[in-house]
Amino acid sequence: MKRSEFREKVVMLLYVHAMGGDFDMDQYEETILRRYQEILENLEKIDKVIGDNLVGYTIDRLNYVDLAIVENAVYEMFFTDTPIEIIINEAVNLTKKYSNLDDDAAKRFNNRLLDNIKTKMGK
Repeated sequence: MKRSEFREKVVMLLYVHAMGGDFDMDQYEETILRRYQEILENLEKIDKVIGDNLVGYTIDRLNYVDLAIVENAVYEMFFTDTPIEIIINEAVNLTKKYSNLDDDAAKRFNNRLLDNIKTKMGK
């Protein structure tokens, strides 16, 4: 499975979780479920990083799709060795696929938010 497919499936699980839904764990590979669990275990820290880097916005105003995409990206930034440029690019691609409207506002918003987090990380 490609890394982009892996990310997409994790984001889908985060979205279902945010919506209060349930899913059949048998449909997902163990590595995807493990990543999902690791994100949930660190969700308070992840959401604090997101909230601290929003400008003129609060985390509760983010739609669930964008929140899931950014939560996964922030997890990767702090807990994996994946280069940040790849993480941000993949998050922007997921935004374009699932959240972006014709005006590219969601893409620009998520890109700016993740870039703010990258800058504060000193990377």
